[in-house]
Amino acid sequence: MIQRREFDQNLNELRELLQKMGEHVEHALVEAVAALKSLDSKRAKDIIDRDRELNQMEEQVMEIGSRLIVTQQPVAKDLRRILVAFRISSDLERMGDLAIDIAKVTLRLEGQTLIKPLVDIPKLAELVVVMIQESLQSYLDENTDLAYKMAKDDDEVDHLYSQTITDLYKIIIDHPESLHQAMSLTLVGRYIERIADHATNIGESAVYLVTGHRPDLNH
Repeated sequence: MIQRREFDQNLNELRELLQKMGEHVEHALVEAVAALKSLDSKRAKDIIDRDRELNQMEEQVMEIGSRLIVTQQPVAKDLRRILVAFRISSDLERMGDLAIDIAKVTLRLEGQTLIKPLVDIPKLAELVVVMIQESLQSYLDENTDLAYKMAKDDDEVDHLYSQTITDLYKIIIDHPESLHQAMSLTLVGRYIERIADHATNIGESAVYLVTGHRPDLNH
């Protein structure tokens, strides 16, 4: 009985760590896009400097989960809980890296003037932040309906991403001198779109936790 209680406490610790990682990623994405919008290099550097916090949380998840597998030898859904925690922490760490990549674009554009006011990219980021929140909530609540709903949001992200890229290519055609910056901004759009893909991965993990089967939500 005591052993089970300790096991459940460790599982709760994993859930809390993943929730904190998700909040870190949301903050990093919002800050990275805000820094880009104003080409604020100091703000961008702050985001990069905080990346180690996310890496440390991922290491904690791996450490706790590995210890549970070795000492408790969990089976069935208990084992799935640990494997899902590993998978989600990996997705969140990668999302954090992509937010860092956005911050690095801001550093590369330091001293320039934006070729156009950023509207679509912040909108894209807003949609993806909601996806991150919904994907993690679907995991925390074991809510498969929310996971599938979140995956549908990805269609809107893909549509806006395509529109953003099209607009940037038009700018390149009309103003060839803007090529370098426009290509940097297309990369930012791609980074945000990839964060959305990782959010759908988390949704897949939530469904796998509940059902034992992993759907393909990235379609």
